[in-house]
Formats: sequence, C-alpha cells, structure tokens
Amino acid sequence: MDSLDHKILETLSLNARKPYLEIARECGVSGAAIHQRIQKLHTLGVIKGAEALIDPTSVGYDTCAYIGFFLHDTSKFDEIVEKLKKIPEVVECHLTTGKYDLLIKLFAKNNNHLLKIIQSKIQTLGLARTETLISFKEVFRRQIPVNDND
Repeated sequence: MDSLDHKILETLSLNARKPYLEIARECGVSGAAIHQRIQKLHTLGVIKGAEALIDPTSVGYDTCAYIGFFLHDTSKFDEIVEKLKKIPEVVECHLTTGKYDLLIKLFAKNNNHLLKIIQSKIQTLGLARTETLISFKEVFRRQIPVNDND
C-alpha cells in the first residue's frame, strides 16, 4: 500500500459514500484510478465492505449490553459461536484474553427484552456463567487511523 491507498482509506473512513470522482479530485488522479485502487483494496481484504450505520434507538433498541462468557468446555467454542450467529440481537462476538472466553455485544429493546434474551437464548447455550454490562450511552465511535505517518 502506498500513500494514495492510505489517502483513499482515510477519505472513505470519514465518508464511505463519497463519490469516486470527488476522491479523485482530492488525490489528483483520475476517477478510473480511484475505482481500480478501491477494487484492489476490496480484493486484498483491506476494505471489507460498506455499511449503513443504523442508530439502534431510532428503530426501538434502547439497551446496549456487553456480555462476557465463561465456557464450561472450550471445545464447544465453535458450536456456541454458530448458535450466537442465530440470535439477531447479537451484533458482535469476540474471542478475548483475560477473564472471559467470549465477549458479545447485543442490542435489546429495553431491559425486559434483554432479560428475555439472556434467559431464553443465552442461558440455553450451556455456559458456565456470564457477566453483563449495560452501556448507558456510546460516547464516540471512530475508524482506526489509516494515515501512513508515524
């Protein structure tokens, strides 16, 4: 990756919907060059896609929670992950170091809905135990820095 690739990534991380021609003007190259570079970045797996970020509260999901899992049997890891993929409210799943075997992020409509998800979907996975943290508010979110200056 060169400085043009980094500039493209920086621009897209700020606005993934920015037209290629605008990016090209800012970078001083042709629109075709930007298109080819972005396709290359997709092919290499540097860009994994583009997504519309939906505000969970605007669609009725007012509770954000993180749940740390302690597994009875770590050989069941893949099986548990596959079951978690079937729970639509679970939006992230991480294999972690530290005290948890897995850490998930989920959204629920409210605390009662969260409790129902935990009781009817999470506790049925055969876990040793869980710890739940409720997020009051996301203070900020951002992309990783992509500039090539150290």
